[in-house]
Amino acid sequence: MAGLFQNIKEVVRVFGEARHILPALKFKMPKHEEPVSLVSVFEDTVAAYPDRTMLIFEGREWTYSEFNAAVNRFARVLQGQGVTRGDSVALFMENRAEFILSLFAVMKIGAGCALINNSLTGAGLVHCVEATGASHFILGEERTAVVEACREALGLSQQGAYLWFADAGEGDCPEWCVDANATMAGCDSDNMPSTREITAGEVAFYIFTSGTTGLPKAAIMLHRKALAASTVLGRLGFRVKPTDRLYLCLPIYHLTGLGPGLLAFVLSGASVYVRRQFSASKFWSEVQQFRTNSFIYVGELCRYLNQQPERPEERDNPLEKMLGNGLRPDVWDAFRQRFGVARICEIYGSSEGNVSFANLFNKDKTIGATFAKVALVKYDQENDEILRDAKGCCMEVSKGEPGLLLGEITSDYAFDGYTNKEATYKKVVGDVLKGGDRWFNTGDLVREIDVGFALGLRHFQFVDRTGDTFRWRAENVSTNEVAEVLNQHPQVAVANVYGVEVPGVEGRAGMAALAVESPDMFDLEAFTALVDRELPVYARPVFIRLQESLQTTGTFKLVKTELREEAFHLERTGGDFVYVRPPSGGGYQRLEQNFYLSLCQGTAGY
Repeated sequence: MAGLFQNIKEVVRVFGEARHILPALKFKMPKHEEPVSLVSVFEDTVAAYPDRTMLIFEGREWTYSEFNAAVNRFARVLQGQGVTRGDSVALFMENRAEFILSLFAVMKIGAGCALINNSLTGAGLVHCVEATGASHFILGEERTAVVEACREALGLSQQGAYLWFADAGEGDCPEWCVDANATMAGCDSDNMPSTREITAGEVAFYIFTSGTTGLPKAAIMLHRKALAASTVLGRLGFRVKPTDRLYLCLPIYHLTGLGPGLLAFVLSGASVYVRRQFSASKFWSEVQQFRTNSFIYVGELCRYLNQQPERPEERDNPLEKMLGNGLRPDVWDAFRQRFGVARICEIYGSSEGNVSFANLFNKDKTIGATFAKVALVKYDQENDEILRDAKGCCMEVSKGEPGLLLGEITSDYAFDGYTNKEATYKKVVGDVLKGGDRWFNTGDLVREIDVGFALGLRHFQFVDRTGDTFRWRAENVSTNEVAEVLNQHPQVAVANVYGVEVPGVEGRAGMAALAVESPDMFDLEAFTALVDRELPVYARPVFIRLQESLQTTGTFKLVKTELREEAFHLERTGGDFVYVRPPSGGGYQRLEQNFYLSLCQGTAGY
């Protein structure tokens, strides 16, 4: 009888959730030629809520009308320096108000904004600017030295190519930059009529994604796609109301923080508290101080919060709902129970992909459902290939079995691709269920799960990445990109990079097996200097394994499967030299038994 009551209760709850979902589904994807964009919708929001608080950042607040006026002034500065509709402008700055101001100003002109990971340096930074053909570069004071170091390679020599925003005020504007704040002072703050001419099919911004090969690829985000992602997820997932307040500490250069986070809220008249980076120790006190009822997350942040000692601020907190990705099942239960968050909407998607999932019914431990047509097909991880039947079509997996996730490419679920045409071509799979069909390859393994009553919608659970990409510190790491850097070391004959699981830690830590002639004579100091100089923090290998030679397949591909399984386990690495970079800092050191035991017990501090 109790079970029947629970089933009836769940049916009632799901129908209650559906009551909120159906009105949100009225959103229609705008056609390419329609004169609608993120910034025209933003201007409509400003007109509706001019005096409502839009942004809170480091002791400063802006209403919608105040922020829009600043955006318009900077847009005119950009025009004065030669930025025109259809151009690309690079944006390189920490999470702060000026990042958001710059993004909207670039879009108001009709240019595309290249959102560059602010931890990049050197060749990686230069590549991202070149990949989007950026004609101008907006930077923050906090990144001046990084840009200065590679300015010659960037090749932006025209007058006014660099626009600079002060930060802490510790340094003056470089002579090769235009001081944005000073130049904005005398500019007109009214909306520009030309903004209303921007169409849904034009480029809004570029999001960089680490693929399975080479350097990051620039995924093209059209206004129509960005509007759909932010509006639909805002309505369906967060159910944003103008009275809501978002706690935003995710990087805004990532789609999760930008789309269902920042854009969903500022296009709805709600308020956003922006933080440069996440702080587990200050999180709950700031949630209380700024009365934020919404949180955009990645799973790792939730794990950090779970590990914090209990504090008074977490009790009776105002946090009601959260949306994000990568929340592990074990962390999910503990987080909900400890902090009393009523709604957790796990989502799945990618900046370049044509398919997304959302946990609309507030079910536990699922990425939710999708309205796109998807297929889970059999995939051979050992040989990194899709399996096909005698007719040449893909084979779908059984329910509950992990399969490679493919999304059918249609006019409503288009794949806009990357700036690199070859990379775009590689992500399309043909002849999946029938001859001539075309599907987007997500590169992810997913399985269908049973979540009980859900109005007939299939629900899914993320399993793992395939190929040569792994996720660490909420970032996708390309193993080939890292290997190319490690191969520069004069003692390294070849580097094989892969991700390994560390107990109790989200994602996979980077590990590199290096073929070296004399493992006992390896120059760790020079290797560490190379890694720190050429790789962002999240891409630096945590573990190093030295071998005299590396195993390859018959077609000379490096074998990763056994290395992943052996990982850093001392009893399985056959006496090879294994080094680790402790979370406390410093260089690589030999992995000793005591630290190894703390790794296995999940107490090493990563």
